[in-house]
Amino acid sequence: MVSAPFCAKLLAELGADVIKIEPPDGDPSRALGPFPDGVPHSERSGLYLFANLGKRGITLDAATGAGIRQLHSLLDTADIFVENRPYAVLDDAGITAEQLRRRHPRLITVSSSPYGRTGDYRHYAGYDLQVNAFGGLSFGTGHTHREPLTTPDRQASYLAGIGGAYAAVVALLARESAAIDGSGQYIDVADSGIIATLLTGYHLPTFIYRGIAGSRAGNRMRLGLFPNCVLPCRDGYVCIDAPQLEQYQRFLNLLGNPDWTDNPRYRDRRAMSDQYPEEAENLIAPWFMEHGKEEILQLCLENRIPCAPVLTIDEALQSPQLNRREWFRDVDHPEAGRLRYPGAPASLHGSPCRVVRPAPRLGQHNRELLIPPTQNAP
Repeated sequence: MVSAPFCAKLLAELGADVIKIEPPDGDPSRALGPFPDGVPHSERSGLYLFANLGKRGITLDAATGAGIRQLHSLLDTADIFVENRPYAVLDDAGITAEQLRRRHPRLITVSSSPYGRTGDYRHYAGYDLQVNAFGGLSFGTGHTHREPLTTPDRQASYLAGIGGAYAAVVALLARESAAIDGSGQYIDVADSGIIATLLTGYHLPTFIYRGIAGSRAGNRMRLGLFPNCVLPCRDGYVCIDAPQLEQYQRFLNLLGNPDWTDNPRYRDRRAMSDQYPEEAENLIAPWFMEHGKEEILQLCLENRIPCAPVLTIDEALQSPQLNRREWFRDVDHPEAGRLRYPGAPASLHGSPCRVVRPAPRLGQHNRELLIPPTQNAP
C-alpha cells in the first residue's frame, strides 16, 4: 500500500511522468488517513496525498478483460512499471514476471512484496510488523522485559520504496547502455530483504568478530560504546553517541570531569555499555536534566560531540535549519487545500527533486489517458 506508491513518488520528483492506477473504489490508503480534524474523506487522506505527490491518476478494474487491456496499452509505452499487488492477483491478471517479459521486453518492472516474488513465502501477506520481524529488525528493538517493537508509521514500506526507486534508475541506465541491448529488467524487491540489508547488518559482523549476539536494549544501542543512548532532559529527550575516545573526553570535559571518572569501574566503556548500562547512564542523567535539548545541542556542537535532540512534530516544523533550507513544501490540493509536506532527503543539482502537481483525485485523468473513456471517468 505504501512501498510502490512511494517508489513511484520518488521517480516523479526526479522528473518521471508517473500515472497512478487505482481500482474503481480507490487506493486503500484513501481510507486510512490521517484526516484533517479526524473526519474521513477519500480525497483528504494524509497518507494517500503524501505517497502520490506529483502523479496523474486513473482508475482501472484489473479483474476485467477491458481493464487488463487498458493496463497493457499503457505498459506498451511505459519505461517503468511499479507494483505491490498480491502474487495471486498478478497471476490472475497476467502480469507476472514471465508474462511481462514476453509481452513488454523493454519494460522495467519494480515488484515490491513482503517476502519477494520467488520462494515459499511469495503467497504470504505481510505488513510492517511481520516484515520487520522477518528481516531481523525486531530482534533488537524495544526492551528485554517486554515484547519486541516495530518501527512506526510504515518505515519498512518507505525504505522498500526507496530501494525500488534506486534499482529502477540503475536498471533504466543499464537499459540505455550498449551492454544490455535495450532489454528491460524485473526487479524483485522483498521488503524484508531491504530491512535485513539496511538496518540489521551490524549484528552479524559483531557476532562473527566478537562472538556477541545483539539483543533488545531499550533506549541504547546494545553493541556500542558508552555513551550511546537516548536520555530525558529538562524539556524532552536527546540522543548522545560519542564512540570515539576524543569525543568521549570532550564530553567528560563538558560535564566538568566529575569525580566518578577516577573510578576504574567507569573507565571500561565496553563494560559500561554491555554489563551495567543503567548504572552508567545514571551518572550522566542529572546533567541532562539540568539543561534543555536546544542548549544541549549547542553545547555539543561547540565541543564537537555527536548529539541530536528528539524533536516533536511541532518542533520539526519550526526547525530553523529545515526552514532555512526551505525543506518543507507547500502544495495546494483542490479538495484538501494547502498542505505542508517534507522535502527531498538531499539536494541534487543535476536532477533537482520537484513536485509538479498534487496527488490526483480519484479517476482525475481517465478522460485524458484512457482510450476510449471508461464509464468511471469523472
